[in-house]
Amino acid sequence: MKVFAISDLHLSTVVEKPMDIFGEAWDNYFEEISADWRAKVSDDDLVLLPGDFSWAMRMNEAVPDFELVAKLPGQKAILRGNHDYWWNTLSQVRAMLPKGFFALQNDCLRFGDVLICGTRGWVCPDGDNLSAEDQKIYLRESERLKLSLAAMQKMRSPTDKVIAMMHYPPFNGKYDDSEFIRQFVVAEVPTVVYGHLHGKDCRASLYMKKFGMEFYLTSCDLVGNKLTRIL
Repeated sequence: MKVFAISDLHLSTVVEKPMDIFGEAWDNYFEEISADWRAKVSDDDLVLLPGDFSWAMRMNEAVPDFELVAKLPGQKAILRGNHDYWWNTLSQVRAMLPKGFFALQNDCLRFGDVLICGTRGWVCPDGDNLSAEDQKIYLRESERLKLSLAAMQKMRSPTDKVIAMMHYPPFNGKYDDSEFIRQFVVAEVPTVVYGHLHGKDCRASLYMKKFGMEFYLTSCDLVGNKLTRIL
């Protein structure tokens, strides 16, 4: 089984919010993603979708976006991004998802010998940049990651491959450590996939090795609307 990732699709089948207003990278972007997806992915493979999947505000509005991606091959694992306003309770999300889609929230998903854990994340501290509200959300997301990693450890066997999936980067713009990073180190997570960052002026690295881990940034506009091979 191969594992790929691509994030921040920002689909808008029902909601009128076209992405091409943000520049040429978004022209016909889903057609490009679909062509690359079909060329790379088989039905036995796994595609990670680390958040900001749909601009829908309500769950019923997101259904056509999921049906669009459900036509593409492979299993799909998704977690919530900061713009996934349609995301309700986990039970409601899982009941709505088409066949082949799996939602991650405060737990761990197994696909053969691959374990997927993680959480949405939030803006990481950099001096005193966090407001009181940001600090509250950051700590809450840290607790959610703790739950997910604990679930992963219960399932983990010596031959399993572990990938953590987040929406936000697990570090600040200086790539300093954070509560997320510290938890990954203790849990011996070797690979982290994330998104959220956009734009031609974004200076973040698409691939980085630090803290004894590999980090993959997979925002679709930054990776040229192509899936990134993780495993």
